[in-house]
Amino acid sequence: MEAEPKTLSVTASRLEGTVRVDGAKNSALRLLAASLLTADDVELTNYPSELLDAKIHVGMLGALGKTVELLSDSHVRITEKAGLPSSNLVWDGRSIRNTLLILGALTARTGAGSVPLPGGCRLGERKYDLHVHVLEALGARVWDDASYLHAEAPAGGLIGADIHLRLRSTGATENAILAATLAKGTTRIWNPHIRPEIIDLVSMLNSAGARIKVHGQEHIEVEGVEELSSVRHRVIPDNMEAITWLVAAGVSGGEIEIEDFPYGDLQAALMHLESSGATLYRGENSLIVRGEKCYPFEISTGPHPGINSDVQPILAAWAAKARGESRIVDLRFRGRYDYAGELSKMGVESVVDGDMLRISGSGGQLQGAEVRALDLRAGASFALCGLMAEGETTVTDAWQIARGYVGFAEKLRSLGAHAQWGY
Repeated sequence: MEAEPKTLSVTASRLEGTVRVDGAKNSALRLLAASLLTADDVELTNYPSELLDAKIHVGMLGALGKTVELLSDSHVRITEKAGLPSSNLVWDGRSIRNTLLILGALTARTGAGSVPLPGGCRLGERKYDLHVHVLEALGARVWDDASYLHAEAPAGGLIGADIHLRLRSTGATENAILAATLAKGTTRIWNPHIRPEIIDLVSMLNSAGARIKVHGQEHIEVEGVEELSSVRHRVIPDNMEAITWLVAAGVSGGEIEIEDFPYGDLQAALMHLESSGATLYRGENSLIVRGEKCYPFEISTGPHPGINSDVQPILAAWAAKARGESRIVDLRFRGRYDYAGELSKMGVESVVDGDMLRISGSGGQLQGAEVRALDLRAGASFALCGLMAEGETTVTDAWQIARGYVGFAEKLRSLGAHAQWGY
């Protein structure tokens, strides 16, 4: 595997030009896990092959017995060697949270699974009890040890059941879909989190022969099938990358045309940003953003179609450019305001008030500093703040950014920014 970037250096720049949104990280990883459910070929187009998390997942599939062939930078074919995938994922590299979906898929397909305990972003309390609940509801025995999570299906395989999720969890909803697809009988998933990547996963599985019906935010019905067939599927555009470039145009005072813009996935965020000064021009398959004014805002994250928790660190850069107080409430991941401490090194004043983060914007009067990417979106937020700061901003642990953005520094440079990876 190629070396991961250690730093990203950014200096003040006005962005101008055209940028294309790549395939969605949060969808591509789920689709890779879903490939474990079938012995037939799976082809993914619009696939973000350069993402560090995607490379790690491909390595995991290889360790389980799959062969992953890159037909181009955005086209991958997944095939299976003779016999079932291994039930035990032996992996010495960095773990990602998607291992939980690998566990569900392996248990459904092979009758058992063992995966390293998940890693990824450190976002407050992100345990895996809901995933355990999903598998146990389908009849599996689940246990963990010091470093692995294990599951074992009953002798006849997983059994369809009613699964009641105590909160709307994207990951648990996805795991329930994966595990139920090959379970015997019908599964109903109540209180699911219906997000764009969930719909994308359902679309691919149904194209492969699954029988899944989504009944809005109320429940998902999965009628188990014996096997899935080959499938070719296009990964949806990454709505998080799209909103990142939108905010980048705003805070840099630039003008960017964002191609393959996923309007339907970002309606709530677009509404808030337009009311906060964003000037937007919609094309047939693109969005032109003109950075003129950034006004303070008040948002609360919530289930789709509300504002995703992932968006709020990106919007913090908009708040730093605005003059006045912006308020962010994230009830899903209460520990996700840690990035505010790093932003303070650049002169962004803020305070955590209960479940609310209050940011006092200074009109973008920031100072370049060395800040650490505590997670993927925080790292991107720091880079955006660097676009309006005096002096150089250096983001350490920049591999976090490369986990979820294809060619982030390269795209910044194509838009006129001074941005450089450090290895």
